[in-house]
Amino acid sequence: MLSVFKIGDRVFYGWVVVGAIVATGFIMMGINSTFGVFFKSLEETFDLTRATTSSVLSVRMVFSGAAAILGGWAIDRYGPRKVVSVMGFFVGLSLILTGLTTASWQLFITYGLLMSIGTGAVFVVMTSTVLRWFDRKRGLALGIAGTGGGFGTAIFAPLSASLINSLEWRTTIMLLGGVAWLVMLPVAQLIKKDPGEIGALPDGEAPGYQPAGAEREAGHLPKPPLSRVFRNQNFWAFLFIWLTMAFSSFFIMTHIVPHAIDIGFSSVQSATILSVGGIAMLIGRLSAGIISDRVSVKWVAIVSSLIQFAAILGLVWGRELWMLYLFGLVNGLTFGGFGTSISMLIGSSFSLDNIGKILGILEIGIFIGGAVGPYLGGLIFDNTGSYDTAFLIMGGTVLIRVLLLTVLRTDSAGQDR
Repeated sequence: MLSVFKIGDRVFYGWVVVGAIVATGFIMMGINSTFGVFFKSLEETFDLTRATTSSVLSVRMVFSGAAAILGGWAIDRYGPRKVVSVMGFFVGLSLILTGLTTASWQLFITYGLLMSIGTGAVFVVMTSTVLRWFDRKRGLALGIAGTGGGFGTAIFAPLSASLINSLEWRTTIMLLGGVAWLVMLPVAQLIKKDPGEIGALPDGEAPGYQPAGAEREAGHLPKPPLSRVFRNQNFWAFLFIWLTMAFSSFFIMTHIVPHAIDIGFSSVQSATILSVGGIAMLIGRLSAGIISDRVSVKWVAIVSSLIQFAAILGLVWGRELWMLYLFGLVNGLTFGGFGTSISMLIGSSFSLDNIGKILGILEIGIFIGGAVGPYLGGLIFDNTGSYDTAFLIMGGTVLIRVLLLTVLRTDSAGQDR
């Protein structure tokens, strides 16, 4: 018989899992956000163009697609503890070897391929695990779990810029690798796949509680085949929503710091834009998680995207530091809100039996957009000497995302149950 598993008869173990996921996001997403901070150092050290420097991230994103699919399969089969342990090892290895590179081609292996193995499945791990542990409190749990990336961006971006100024970039990136190992390897041991692994129920409910899909999971309904997902309209909508999201968001993450430095601000001031965005993102994720448990999740995603569109267009005219910080604030809030709401929409559209695999396949959209967006932005800068055209294009892709959100089915016809 299932029993309620709590820490000291007060704290449901699911919240311990959420805490471990926060730490995971703090390291992995925080380190991911520093690519733009190291951008100028890589460009100058290896005498690269903006497009070529951006292509290191593009290579990472391409291989991350394969890593996400493999990671999603591995999570469903082996559980997140083993998967996160492997990911943490490769994040640290990637950063340390990048600090030892002597030629630009080596970056594509160390900072591209190896980092993709370490971070490619991070969203799959975080989302699929939380979806399994929570049902009634899913929005709040997803919101809290997503704050790790915001904290990580807020801290790692300015910290890395300061360390680069005092220690140079090679020592700084190797230090980050050591931190990744020290945090990720022990934290991974706390993450369990689902409540059933410890004889519990979602949300810490007492025996007899029936979460969504409980009848199927108990064996009363057959497990839907994965092939059925590809006939679901929502699957393709989510794929292209993530593609457009990554196209603009990874461009911003990669090029906002070089852009700010280009128009006259110091590296630390420029990195603080990412820091402001990171703090705002965690607020946006938490707020969206609370709101989405009460109002239409779809409309949270749409409104967040429309506000983000206006913020990106503002970069064409924003030349004062306060304007860039305001952009970081608004962009972070809306990106965080969008992230939580889209995770909830995915969780309500597909069977949790295959959720790891489904998320892994959907992330192909993220990695295509994340590979093309930053490279295109660098190419535009190399040819025009400005990011203004790129900002307009990125804003346009956000509007396409809004259109795709409107076609999502949130009724039973849009669910693969």
